[in-house]
Amino acid sequence: MPDAAARREGAEPGSAAGGEADARTAARSAAEMQSLLSRPPAEPDSTAAYGDHPDQLIDFYAPRVSRSPVPGAPAPLVVVVHGGAWRAPYDRRHISPFAAFLARQGFAVASVEYRRGPADGDAEGQEPVAGRWPDTFDDVAAALDALPALAERQLPQADARRVVLTGHSAGGHLVLWAAARHVLPADAPWRTDRPAPLRGVVALAPIADFEVAGKLGVCGDAARQLLGGSDEFAVRRPYADPAMLLPTGIATTIVQGRADVDVPQAVAEAYTTAAAKAGELVGLTLLEDVGHFPLIDPGTGACAVVAEEIAQLAW
Repeated sequence: MPDAAARREGAEPGSAAGGEADARTAARSAAEMQSLLSRPPAEPDSTAAYGDHPDQLIDFYAPRVSRSPVPGAPAPLVVVVHGGAWRAPYDRRHISPFAAFLARQGFAVASVEYRRGPADGDAEGQEPVAGRWPDTFDDVAAALDALPALAERQLPQADARRVVLTGHSAGGHLVLWAAARHVLPADAPWRTDRPAPLRGVVALAPIADFEVAGKLGVCGDAARQLLGGSDEFAVRRPYADPAMLLPTGIATTIVQGRADVDVPQAVAEAYTTAAAKAGELVGLTLLEDVGHFPLIDPGTGACAVVAEEIAQLAW
């Protein structure tokens, strides 16, 4: 997003100052991404399958401390859904340090894997395609439906009455969508007859409004790819776009870095505006001088803020 970066730095797009600002922004984003991806994956305490496909797995992390004033009380269950533009190269390993960080904060954690796009791009030199329709949505719905029974077996320290969903980027989209299944169109295969029993949702830099994300070219127009391309986009969008699935009646907070050039602030603001028009108040926490990746990078101040936002809903 060169133009947006230039405006944030107070320079005109195309100017020398704008080019310098673009370079600084790109370098900063790359450094933040490298900081996250350089962290070694955190091994879960256990893993369980919710289906037969190799990607239909959930990793479980037991809480390392107790934050409850009642000794021995179960811990809130935080369900983590990773991002990566719904593309195959990005799996739950890159968010595992964040899952382990939440466990160290006293949460029981379930990190969901799901089917992403095919590994090969459309043509030589292109990025892999984003997502699979309907497989990606099938998996998220199936994982959450299976989670109560799996958590009871794999994570007895978890309190199934205190469940918070959190997801980053494309995962932020998926948790917003999962919390809205009861307001999906009547013919949607994933629709439920009542809201999920959640304490809330904390979506981190989510791809939350597909129209605005498309205009900004977010992640190489990944949302359009997720829905099967331009021919299917308009038809499938009411089944998949969180901005069209409001109000949910479920407490929701978005945490967004103001310096995010991967999923810009405008996407989060479009979603919160749509929510307000639908009569629902969605919290929006904007973090100064924070880009896309620090939100799930343990050790950063932004990640600590995320943990506190989750705690406010969970406890």
